[in-house]
Amino acid sequence: MPQAPVGDAAVATPRRSHPLLRYISIRFLISILLVWGVTVVTFVVTNLVPTDPVSAVLGEQAANNPEIVAALRAEMGLDQPLLTQYWLYLTRLVHFDLGMSAQTRGPVAADLARAFPATLELALFVLFFSVLLGVGLGMLAALRHQSWLDKTIRVLSLFGISMPVFWIAMLAYYVLFYQLHWLPGSGRLDSALIPPPTVTGMYTVDSLIAGRFDLFTNAVSHLILPALVLTLFTIGTLIRFSRSAILDVSQQDYVQAARAKGLPNRIINFRYILRGASLPILTMSGLTFGSLLSGAVLTESVFSWNGLGQYAYKAAISLDLQAIMGVGLLIGVVYIFTNFAVDLLCGLIDPRVRVQ
Repeated sequence: MPQAPVGDAAVATPRRSHPLLRYISIRFLISILLVWGVTVVTFVVTNLVPTDPVSAVLGEQAANNPEIVAALRAEMGLDQPLLTQYWLYLTRLVHFDLGMSAQTRGPVAADLARAFPATLELALFVLFFSVLLGVGLGMLAALRHQSWLDKTIRVLSLFGISMPVFWIAMLAYYVLFYQLHWLPGSGRLDSALIPPPTVTGMYTVDSLIAGRFDLFTNAVSHLILPALVLTLFTIGTLIRFSRSAILDVSQQDYVQAARAKGLPNRIINFRYILRGASLPILTMSGLTFGSLLSGAVLTESVFSWNGLGQYAYKAAISLDLQAIMGVGLLIGVVYIFTNFAVDLLCGLIDPRVRVQ
C-alpha cells in the first residue's frame, strides 16, 4: 500500500479555525468598527449645532473677554482644523477624557459614571419584568390563538404600545403617589436617608453589599413607580413580538411531528416551541434593553431619577455640547455591545447562526 509522504515532502493540511471563535472574532471586529462610526457621527453632528461651546463653558461675562475666549478655544483645540479636532477628540477618548461639562463644571466622564448606574439599575429592573410578562403573555396568547384570552391580551398590548410614556408617567404619579400615597413619588431614596457606600452605583445592590436591608427596601419602593411606567410602555411590543414568533414556530413541521407522536403539551411548548422562538425574542429583548438605557428621559424627568436620561435632558436644554457628545457616545457603545452580546448568545444557542 502507498504510504503517506513524510518529512519535507509531507503536505500540510490547512487548519481551519473553530467556527465559534471565528464568529466571535468577526462580530467583535464589526462592533469595534461601529464604535468608530459612532465617534464620527457624534463629532460631526455636534459640530453642526449652531452654538459656541466656549460661550456655554465660560458664561456671559467671561465670554465677552476676547483673551479668555481665545485661551479656552486653544485649550479645547477649537482653533485647529476640523480633522485635527477629531484626532484630538479620539486621543482624549483613549484616555477616557470626554471633556468638561458646562452645567456641572466637572469632567463629563465622572458625571456619566455617577448617572449611568442609576439608569442601568432601572433598566435591568424593567427588563426582567418586561421579558417575564411579555414573553409569558405572548406565549399564552399564541397557544390560545383566536380565543377570548388571545384577543384580550392583544388589546392590552395595543394600549401599551399606543399610550405615550409621559402620559403613563403622569397618570401613575397622580394616582399611586398623589391620591393613594402607596409609593414614593421621586428620587432614588428618601431625602432623610444616606446612600450606601458606592460599589456599583446601584442603590439596591450596594445596600445589600453593605448589609443595609432598610436601604434596600426603600430603594426598591422608589424603583417601583418609574419601573411600572416603563414596563407598561415596553411590554406591549414584547407581547406582540413573542406572540408572532411563537405562532410561527408552532406551525413548523417538527412541532407538528412532536404533536403526532403524542408528546405532552408541556414538553412541546417549552422544549420545542419556546426554544425555537428564543432567537427573535432574545434579539428583541436586547433592543429593548438598549432603548431603556437611552429612552428613559421623560420618565426620569417626571420622577426626578438622577440617571442618564435626566443628565441628557439638562445637557440638551443648556447646550452643553461636551456632555451631549458624551451621552451620545455612551448610548451608542451600549447599543453596539448589547447587540454583540445578543449575537454571541444566538450563536451559542443555534450553531447555524455561526456559519451564516
